[in-house]
Amino acid sequence: MAKKVGAKSAKGAIGAIGAKGGKYVYLFGQKTDGNGGMKPLLGGKGANLAEMCRIGLPVPPGFTITTEVCSYYYDHKRTYPSALKAQMETGLASIERQTGKKFGDMKNPLLVSVRSGARDSMPGMMDTILNLGLNDQTVEALARKTNNARFAWDCYRRFIQMYGDVVLGVQKRAGEDHEPFEIVIESLKHDRYHRDIEDTKLTVDDLKELVLRFKALVKERVRREFPASPRDQLMGAVGAVFGSWMNDRAIVYRRKYCIPTEWGTAVNVQAMVYGNTGENSGSGVAFTRNPANGNKEFYGEFLINAQGEDVVAGVRTPEPVAQLKNHLPKAYQELERIRQTLEKHFKDVQDFEFTIEDGVVYMLQTRNGKRTAMAALKFSMDMYKEKLIDWKTAVMRNPADQLEQLLAPVFDTKELAKAKPIASGLPAGPGAASGQIYLNADRAVAAAEKGQPVLLVRLETSPEDLRGMIAAEGILTARGGVSSHAALVARQMGKVCVCGASAIEVDYGTRKVTVEGQTFSEGDFMSIDGTSGKVYAGRVKTAPSEIVAGLIDNDEAAKKTEKFKNFQQLMKWCDQATRLGVRTNADTPEQAANAIAFGAQGIGLTRTEHMFFEGNRIDAMREMILAETLDERKAALAKLLPYQREDFVGIFRALKGYPATIRFLDPPLHEFLPQTEGQQGDLAKKLGVPVSRIHSRVEQLHEFNPMLGFRGCRLGIGYPEISAMQARAVFEAAAIVQKEGIKVRP
Repeated sequence: MAKKVGAKSAKGAIGAIGAKGGKYVYLFGQKTDGNGGMKPLLGGKGANLAEMCRIGLPVPPGFTITTEVCSYYYDHKRTYPSALKAQMETGLASIERQTGKKFGDMKNPLLVSVRSGARDSMPGMMDTILNLGLNDQTVEALARKTNNARFAWDCYRRFIQMYGDVVLGVQKRAGEDHEPFEIVIESLKHDRYHRDIEDTKLTVDDLKELVLRFKALVKERVRREFPASPRDQLMGAVGAVFGSWMNDRAIVYRRKYCIPTEWGTAVNVQAMVYGNTGENSGSGVAFTRNPANGNKEFYGEFLINAQGEDVVAGVRTPEPVAQLKNHLPKAYQELERIRQTLEKHFKDVQDFEFTIEDGVVYMLQTRNGKRTAMAALKFSMDMYKEKLIDWKTAVMRNPADQLEQLLAPVFDTKELAKAKPIASGLPAGPGAASGQIYLNADRAVAAAEKGQPVLLVRLETSPEDLRGMIAAEGILTARGGVSSHAALVARQMGKVCVCGASAIEVDYGTRKVTVEGQTFSEGDFMSIDGTSGKVYAGRVKTAPSEIVAGLIDNDEAAKKTEKFKNFQQLMKWCDQATRLGVRTNADTPEQAANAIAFGAQGIGLTRTEHMFFEGNRIDAMREMILAETLDERKAALAKLLPYQREDFVGIFRALKGYPATIRFLDPPLHEFLPQTEGQQGDLAKKLGVPVSRIHSRVEQLHEFNPMLGFRGCRLGIGYPEISAMQARAVFEAAAIVQKEGIKVRP
């Protein structure tokens, strides 16, 4: 086994290995070099491909180029170690022996996929190329060998499209909403059929014409012919995958999830298996359990006669994986067996890709599934009960920064009863979201920066939409399924998401969305329910989640829900493990009660000035500030004393014996006085004093830098009667609550 290389030591190791001509290529298949523990070296995908081979799952043979080569590539001006090509040839020879095919052969050509594979999963952020090895000669050989010309030419047009996009950079330009290859496809459909048809309806002649048009597009954009040599294609694809480690969307993703740039990505080269050979073939993405709500059910989707990228791209809306038993029952049984094997071995929910070629199932990838906070909570509790994991592992399966998703509001049931859904799709990210719709990621980001609640609406999302997805409250797509890019990323981010709402028509040109005869322009409000998949016009009122309702409102029905019980169990385990207590900021009895309900062990800071801004208190406070004599000031403070005492009584009762740190009046006094002439005039009338007196006092108290001015202890020294009133309020409140049998610790 190769020595693991961490992020910090990668550079030094590369220099040493490069000089010695070390091991850069690890095989998997009948002979497997790596294992699941080698993610730093082989990336997550490469390590798990090796691991699946080791536990006997059906994996097409291939090899992994290590993450060390990625580091070398960037450290040495985008060049490779001298030994890499020879090791890649050895890897190709291994694939050829196991498949009986030859790379670039004119009789039985081997085609390969080239995929990225970082240490941590980065879904959709880097690049993939399928069907590599095709040219004008090998496509004819593939057609003859399979006796299926349509399949061969479909593979060829897909390859040119992927390679042209990823390697040659034939992509949409700034301001364009559609990919150039997609424009060519739509143009051919309308030229020949005068309407939009599914890609599966294109004939052999259509696909041949598409290949010609794709090549012409490539030549127009890059000023050279599409490469014909399979080995040149392979080196170009490897370089493109390494290059995608530094593309914009990958950088944005790494920043959001704190993935070090130094880790780099591996490259996986694998023999192609084909889901697009006909009605006995297909591709899919599945989860061993439901990653949206956590239910223990086989979850995912597939497309008959399709390659894997069709499923995740969201261009066609797939069928639920459970329906596969009606199409290919033996393949479904095999997938059920694989599902159970994966969970038993990895002891976590797996997200895996599969291809069925002429009824035979092949595994292309597995990884720990991205999940919502709701699903993570249920997974961890159920797997603990099933004795797959212990309670400490269950705690660690619930990231602290995701727990707030469990507290997010849901749509109010009474409001939902009145609201009529205008469309429905697939529930891909639970929760409720209302926002102003935007059809473009850049415009969505701009709107969010202005403080608008944003709903990103797209035909389907792609990795280029990542910035807009981060900015949005929720995501709505007209196409795609629960394993599409939109759904996958939304679950990871905790975003509300509805996919595949096919009744929605999205017009990027006019920036309008049409649903059931209603038209919505950018900036109009829509609401989506990521739990039910329903879409509503306008805004729909929200209500607290079951956890908030149970803890804060003492709602008995909420307390009986599985979600509430699971949350309480998780918190008990956290209390067992923690060595650190948490106290919160709380300035009112309600805030103190909420803090204790959520497990706080006291109040770290009560800012008493916040108590003076409510209702009539602010008037008494202003009267005290405007007082010209000590007697006038004491009279105003006497009005404030009952308010302060009442607040402290409420806070001490809510704390139930937990301590509170109380800060007496801190801000400069001018912050309590009105600043505009109109507000000053209103206060003068209310207090019966000349407005000039108020204006003069504001000017007198104003400070250029109040953070260093007359505040805090200086204020208490200058006006000791203020501190005396506050101290009296604290002690009188403590005495009242102590008599009730509640311990008080101010």
